[in-house]
Amino acid sequence: MPHSPAAPLLCSLQGPWRRVIFVAAYEAIAIAVSALGFMWATGQGAVHSGVISLVCSVIAIVWNLLFNTLFERWERRQRLRGRSLARRVAHAMGFEAGLSLVLVPLLAWWFGVSLWQALVMDFGLLLFFLVYTFVFTWVFDHLFGLPVAAR
Repeated sequence: MPHSPAAPLLCSLQGPWRRVIFVAAYEAIAIAVSALGFMWATGQGAVHSGVISLVCSVIAIVWNLLFNTLFERWERRQRLRGRSLARRVAHAMGFEAGLSLVLVPLLAWWFGVSLWQALVMDFGLLLFFLVYTFVFTWVFDHLFGLPVAAR
């Protein structure tokens, strides 16, 4: 029998613990990948790249908590339940667009580049993180079940 997204593989996880575990796992992976990406793209060392990765992560954590709270509030008001491909794409794009509004000026300042160069850098990150966000959320939902708002 195929696995249903509503039936978790590990355990059902709801409420604040769901958000805490989601954010912690997501950001741990994101810090490692973005530090490596910054090192590769800018030629900066591990410390310089690691610091900006950590700062970006803190910003992303705050945005993640706010965005997901608002998204689930919107989701509860929808007639159609579940997380379709279109809903998952909208979630990933909305999250990344809001984050870019803060990160582009930060990256420009940190690396001493123009806003245009920072936007190009952010676009590279954006492409990676759109896919990463989609895949991570899908795997997380299959491991821990959908939140009540999506059922």
